[in-house]
Amino acid sequence: MNIPNTLIYTREHLWIKSIGDATYEIGITDYAQNLLGDIVFVELPELQSQILRDIAFGVIESVKTASDLIGPLNGVMMEINPNIQKSPEIINDKPHETWICKISSQDDINNKELFLDAVQYAELTR
Repeated sequence: MNIPNTLIYTREHLWIKSIGDATYEIGITDYAQNLLGDIVFVELPELQSQILRDIAFGVIESVKTASDLIGPLNGVMMEINPNIQKSPEIINDKPHETWICKISSQDDINNKELFLDAVQYAELTR
């Protein structure tokens, strides 16, 4: 299983990547996409919607099941990856390179109580 050490992780199997200006790319982990199987649809709220940490903000569907996307940060939905709207299966191919959305947030992603580094995430998924 691939767990890049350049990303921050949540216990709900999302990754977070800072892209500057308090904006973050959000995606699902390799572990999560493997559990889901072939991804067929991603449902997300409208742009400028409020996102709350620990509250479902979207759904990712596969041929096996559907799973809630749990807010990793408090913030605002800034952008949705147009590629996943047309071809959601690209998440299966490159889960850590394919961001699902971008969220603007003032939350501290270095908070060790809320977020995991690659080593901690690897331990969680053992």
